[in-house]
Amino acid sequence: MKRSGTWTSLLAGVLVAVAAATAAEFRDAGDGIAYREDRFPREPWILEVVRVERGRPGLSFLPTLGQWDRIGLGTLTEQLAAIPRDAGVPMVAINGDFFETEDQSYPGDPRGLFISRGELVSTPSSRDCFWIDREGNPRIGIVKSELQLVWPDGGTTPVGLNEDPEGLAGVLLTRAAGSAMSARKGIRIALERSGDGPWLPLRMGETYTARAAGASGKSADGLVLVGNSALRARIQELKAGGTVRIAVRTQPDLSGTSTAIGGGPALVRAGKALSMHAPKSDERHPRSAIGWNSKYFFFVVVDGRQDDSDGMTLPELASYLVQLGCDEAMNLDGGGSTELWLRGRILNHPCYGRERRTATGLVLVRAAVPPRATGAVTNGVKPAP
Repeated sequence: MKRSGTWTSLLAGVLVAVAAATAAEFRDAGDGIAYREDRFPREPWILEVVRVERGRPGLSFLPTLGQWDRIGLGTLTEQLAAIPRDAGVPMVAINGDFFETEDQSYPGDPRGLFISRGELVSTPSSRDCFWIDREGNPRIGIVKSELQLVWPDGGTTPVGLNEDPEGLAGVLLTRAAGSAMSARKGIRIALERSGDGPWLPLRMGETYTARAAGASGKSADGLVLVGNSALRARIQELKAGGTVRIAVRTQPDLSGTSTAIGGGPALVRAGKALSMHAPKSDERHPRSAIGWNSKYFFFVVVDGRQDDSDGMTLPELASYLVQLGCDEAMNLDGGGSTELWLRGRILNHPCYGRERRTATGLVLVRAAVPPRATGAVTNGVKPAP
């Protein structure tokens, strides 16, 4: 039976409140990590939860792309296997943002914001994002891209990044775009560094100055501008020896952010479940979420489309996350993408009976050489003040 949003929210609160008393105990997995499986046969629901202590030295978040440092598709297991040793040892992982699928124009393109190890790969969409701010605190919110080209006469052109240029004046392609955009139509010009200012990778809050590197569409510096006919005159200016500045900005200001991933919508704020207006929010599906309070991070998935687990509506998931103890939480991609991995083992049962190739993952890694406990402020895992 189709549920209305209000009815679902009220029912979810009652059911989860009653069922919480029978939830399983957390089992220790070492390094400040614990996990549990919650089963609610009357719904039916099966949820997997991994809890991580905030404040453990050497633990940090690492978003991954489908092809590690290139946009594309890969299973979560494949993404983890591609992480280089110097980036850390994977401990916990969950599927990430929504994305362009195999039958769309740019397979593996994340729908929203993506920043890993400080490199901006994808600009935000209209959905919520999860990021770690410059002080090391986790945040959820809507982020607006202000990525733009600034011309010598002061004119500006908003542009996209590593995405299909359809409907945009221009798109910048970095090395992360890989070969997926090589056949796209548009006026292409390779760019290289001009002057002694900052250069690639693109980082939030920085401004870069570029000049034409040639007309082949290839750049030794790994930066290409693809423009539509409206940019033809500007591109001719570049070919004639001009320069352009690339301003990497967002609202709110994410300068200094080294970790961010898209998803949405937000599910919990200040310990309260939010009302939902997202597509299919009142339908039961497999779901994934990231949440936290002052002591812990929580990685949560619910199986769905299976005889022993229907999946949850977003209001039901939000209510569960509140009962779990989350002060803040955000939805991630769900459906066949839903997957939770812990130290070499997939905890849940993906609804396709196998791992789906996805565009991104959100991974908790342990530093290869753990830092000393004193002064070890890690990427988002430090306790809240």
